[in-house]
Amino acid sequence: MNSPDEEFELRITPRPAETMTVSVPIDTLDALQKVAANKDMSLEGLVKFYVGQGLRNDLSQLRANRTLEAAQQVLTEYFESDEAAANIVNQIRQRSTLPKHI
Repeated sequence: MNSPDEEFELRITPRPAETMTVSVPIDTLDALQKVAANKDMSLEGLVKFYVGQGLRNDLSQLRANRTLEAAQQVLTEYFESDEAAANIVNQIRQRSTLPKHI
């Protein structure tokens, strides 16, 4: 474990990027600018943050759904019943509050 007095070096590795143009309603842009100023961020930084946050959330959901689909396939092989496997996976989805599809 690192001690609080230890130096920490932040290394940022640039990644290839591409510029894109997005039309945003004026009132939304005004709101984004206010939020960015309140957070002491650039507008571009805030938008990148929001995109990254949403992307991580969606990718996490996709992985969870793929895992449940694989589990259903395995359960189907063991129970030899699509319906029994689907019922178990649906119960897991309900208890974990994962959406069925994105």
